[in-house]
Amino acid sequence: MFDSVSSVALHSALDGLALRQRVIADNVANIQTPGYHAKKVSFEDELSKAVSHGNGAVSAHVARSLEPTREDGNNVNLDEETLLNVDTNLRFQLASQAMSNEFSSVRAAMRTN
Repeated sequence: MFDSVSSVALHSALDGLALRQRVIADNVANIQTPGYHAKKVSFEDELSKAVSHGNGAVSAHVARSLEPTREDGNNVNLDEETLLNVDTNLRFQLASQAMSNEFSSVRAAMRTN
């Protein structure tokens, strides 16, 4: 029913995905800023390892993108950011629904006891 590892993992995933959404927005906002380097958020590999070891708590990491830059020194790719945003939003919706389902199960269990 209410698995603390999965709850912690879902919470970590939601935090990481929310951070990724903010970083994508920041990247897109700076698409015309000379010398701006896009940032990337990663947490999935660490989360997978943590869950496999019976833990789900991880923090997302933000790093500068190492993608090639344009002549103005900026390396934001609008197509890449757009696709990543769609993917991130879908993952966030899925994780939110999973968290909601966990809470529904707990509420149902509390009503029956």
